[in-house]
Amino acid sequence: MQTHIPTQVKQYFWGDNLEQLSWDNHRDYIIQTILEKGDSVAAKWVLQKTKQNELLSLIPKLKLSEKSRNFWLVYLS
Repeated sequence: MQTHIPTQVKQYFWGDNLEQLSWDNHRDYIIQTILEKGDSVAAKWVLQKTKQNELLSLIPKLKLSEKSRNFWLVYLS
């Protein structure tokens, strides 16, 4: 079963086909987008769905701005 993006988070995926975008198949892309562009509601959703150590290991692999990468590394440490 695929987990779809909640309504309050969909605004960050305006260029994507929301019918096909799911947590199960696009987790890294969703996390990357939310960590780079999301508000506190979207970030809270990602933080609830992902363990802290998973996020910390994933952050270096994501295409984040230096500012966002540094923020999340400090925030999650």
